[in-house]
Amino acid sequence: MDEHQRRDYWRRNLRLMAVLLTIWALVSFGAGILFVEPLNEIVVAGFPLGFWFAQQGSIITFVILIAVYVVRMDKLDAEFGIDEYEEEVHHS
Repeated sequence: MDEHQRRDYWRRNLRLMAVLLTIWALVSFGAGILFVEPLNEIVVAGFPLGFWFAQQGSIITFVILIAVYVVRMDKLDAEFGIDEYEEEVHHS
């Protein structure tokens, strides 16, 4: 991989991370703090929805975003011809 491809790979990786972390921040901060009062008007399984988002929603969102990151990075790795298993063999 040449320098231009390497920079493009990392630029796309960082952009993906920025988007996913922004989504997580909006869910965590927005739903758990900023919009907690309107969300608390809705009750799910006996708990106000704002409380649920503050306690569980941001964690579940984060886990989903990790899965999205893994899938997207696998596609990006394939696009750039990066094989982590092959790299481990050559560096060992």
